[in-house]
Amino acid sequence: MSSPALDVEAVAAFLYAAELASFTRAAEALGSTQSMVSTRIKRLEGTLGRLLLQRHPRLVRLTSEGERFLPAARAFLAAHQRALAAFSEAPERIAIGISEQAAGADVPMVLARLAARDPGLIVNLRIEPSSQLELAYEAGDLDAVLVRKIGAGKTGEVLREDGLGWFASPALTRQEDAPLPLISLVAECRLRQHAINALNRRAIDWREAFIGGGMAAVQAALTGGLGVAAIATRIAPPGAVDIGADWGLPALGRSQVVLRCNAATQRGRAFVRELAAAFRG
Repeated sequence: MSSPALDVEAVAAFLYAAELASFTRAAEALGSTQSMVSTRIKRLEGTLGRLLLQRHPRLVRLTSEGERFLPAARAFLAAHQRALAAFSEAPERIAIGISEQAAGADVPMVLARLAARDPGLIVNLRIEPSSQLELAYEAGDLDAVLVRKIGAGKTGEVLREDGLGWFASPALTRQEDAPLPLISLVAECRLRQHAINALNRRAIDWREAFIGGGMAAVQAALTGGLGVAAIATRIAPPGAVDIGADWGLPALGRSQVVLRCNAATQRGRAFVRELAAAFRG
């Protein structure tokens, strides 16, 4: 008796739903609909005779059978892509700019996973402050940018809205007569300036405690108790606490993660669509 044949589109639907933990975001990444993604996954589960995903109102989780199948699904789609690449067009480049304050420290991992979908698409990545990325985008140097918008600014597709807070290690104690030790991403960071403006309006004395070259450095300094960082709640390191209210610091409000895209090709637009799905709230 022959084994059942796997449907490439059904395996892709499963893989995207598993990695993005959402049928809605999987549909966005695939340029499909939520109902179609659900139908394809049910068809795959029927073919395999296994329940691969647990459906919850706001979240999709892998079952134990789904966890076993996930590596095979990735290998299956990779092999399918390599087969298609035998007759594919020449390699194509796309220039992407991402602010770590918008996406967090896991940017390289996410982009590597997305780039694996299309090995012929060469991704040029720039990780810089939002203000610099938008200048590069306006100059035509970048095909798409993912930036954090605080207050007025350039419009784009809003992927997510995040709360902002003052985060610190629980071990950090406040010195009443000392300036607030401030941890920042880079000097040009908009969130840094937003935080400083808020402190100055309240006449709260502050000092530079640490300026990092990336979110990993900022999170390490924060976890190590070097000071207080104004960052989005979503990308605060595990164990950090929002000390704003307890320390009498000014509220920072909310901000938006915004995507701006001008990709000229179908392959480029498909990649950006997947990128948006990965970082959407």
